[in-house]
Amino acid sequence: MEAESEPYVRLATMRQLHQAVADLNTARSLADTLQSVADGIVASLGYELACVNLVRPEGDLVIAAFAGNAAAEALITGRVGSRDSWNRRLSMGEAWDGLRFIPHTEGWVLLDDDVPQWHTEGPEPRFEDEWHPLDRLYAPMYASAGGGDLLGVISVDRPRNGRRPGAWGREALQMYASQAAIAISNARLRANMQRALVRLEREQQALRASEESFRQAFEYAPSGMAIAEMGGDQQGRLLRTNDALCRLLGRPASVMRRYSFADLVHPEDIGTLLRTSAEGGRAELRLSRRDGTYLWVSLRNSVVADTADGPRFLLTHVEDIEERKRHELNLAHRASHDALTGLPNSAELKSRLSARICERPNSSPAATAIEALDAAYGDVESSLTHGYQADGYEGDAIPGGGPFDHHVHTVAPDPEHDNGTKGLAVLFCDLDGFKSINDRFGHHTGDAVLIEVARRLSTCVRDGDTVARLGGDEFVVLADGLGAADAADLAVRLRNAIIPPIRVDGRAVRVGASFGIGWAECGMTVEEVLRSADQRMYVEKRSRAKVHRRAG
Repeated sequence: MEAESEPYVRLATMRQLHQAVADLNTARSLADTLQSVADGIVASLGYELACVNLVRPEGDLVIAAFAGNAAAEALITGRVGSRDSWNRRLSMGEAWDGLRFIPHTEGWVLLDDDVPQWHTEGPEPRFEDEWHPLDRLYAPMYASAGGGDLLGVISVDRPRNGRRPGAWGREALQMYASQAAIAISNARLRANMQRALVRLEREQQALRASEESFRQAFEYAPSGMAIAEMGGDQQGRLLRTNDALCRLLGRPASVMRRYSFADLVHPEDIGTLLRTSAEGGRAELRLSRRDGTYLWVSLRNSVVADTADGPRFLLTHVEDIEERKRHELNLAHRASHDALTGLPNSAELKSRLSARICERPNSSPAATAIEALDAAYGDVESSLTHGYQADGYEGDAIPGGGPFDHHVHTVAPDPEHDNGTKGLAVLFCDLDGFKSINDRFGHHTGDAVLIEVARRLSTCVRDGDTVARLGGDEFVVLADGLGAADAADLAVRLRNAIIPPIRVDGRAVRVGASFGIGWAECGMTVEEVLRSADQRMYVEKRSRAKVHRRAG
């Protein structure tokens, strides 16, 4: 009778198994899938109790779902058994194809291990295939049908017919375990995808928020901001500029995108810009405005790089420093120029003079300009032969540089014999009668006289010459490229420019001038040069008749 009904039993079991597998695939989460696995065994495969043990990332197995007994479910769900204990169980007892059966005659040794258990007492089996309460049947679940990584273990207990499962029951349980493994893997994949999607959405939201924050910070920054391209044919081209930079340079954003900073920078500052663009950092330079004027700005560059592709673009912060630069230039001018006349002061005069002379004396007082140039610019054979040994200097031991420096030595022309030598003339001027003007008319009139004398002297010299106020009523003129006769003529022209009356507050006053002509020459100090011209001025002052030095 049992044999005749077996096909019907199998058909009914297949239908139940099909429904159970369908339920596995409709679960919406991993937790629902695990509970569906346990419920399907109780509902469709004829067992009163079913437990799903899931492998955790560290390898131990946790009871993730239980079906058939609410008390047992509350007691052991969530408890963990070690991987070593489970490996021991899956290697004991009888192997029923893909299942593992441990009869009660062997399983008693497992009562004290760390795997959570639930069992009920019962009588000894009355016949051979009767189920004992301490019998154990496990269905391992693997990641692939060929026996990949262990996903978990299904444990079942108390078949409803009270017997150990036959061949068809074992096959049905094994098939169900295989489908359960697929369902659990899919549920895990869906869960991972959902977590990844949630994480991606959060990252995208954070990125959008960051981009919006950057856009607002970029667009509404009170100072200029620009993004420029790095690399390729469009190196340095402006990709984006904010309103502040457009207002600063007087150009709309659409026009700015046609330029790079190299197109806008002052020609003298192009080297500074290139160094800053390549290395990042800060630089101060001038950028052209739409009206053709140049504006002093501070550029602070940040190279924004991609770890894979290298530098991507240049983020530039542009700050208007025109007012500060104007203030700095004004301070520098005030430090180097006379406050009353606007002429270079004593410190600036000495600085310009020291730039033209060095500590090395000229090898021959009669050296020509051609010989000086040869010595400075590469007459190597001559330098090696003579080495300035006539004055006790040779090689690199000469103060002020080696024999091949590029300094053109300043020489003084011979006042007795005009051999065509041109030098740097130093004309020391002292006003005659200026003290009496101060005493008679006051310092206001004296200051006006000094301002007018400074103007007259400046109009009589060339663009490259220097007119400086040394202090009080003393002025110094530096004029390069003059011979002795040229310097004397210049002194006469300057004196004649000073002599005409000077009108101050409707009053005409006169001053005279005495000039001493000195010459700057390498080997002399600045003080020696000025002292020489000053002494010659006093000689000239004493030699002139008093009628030529009248004032008032």
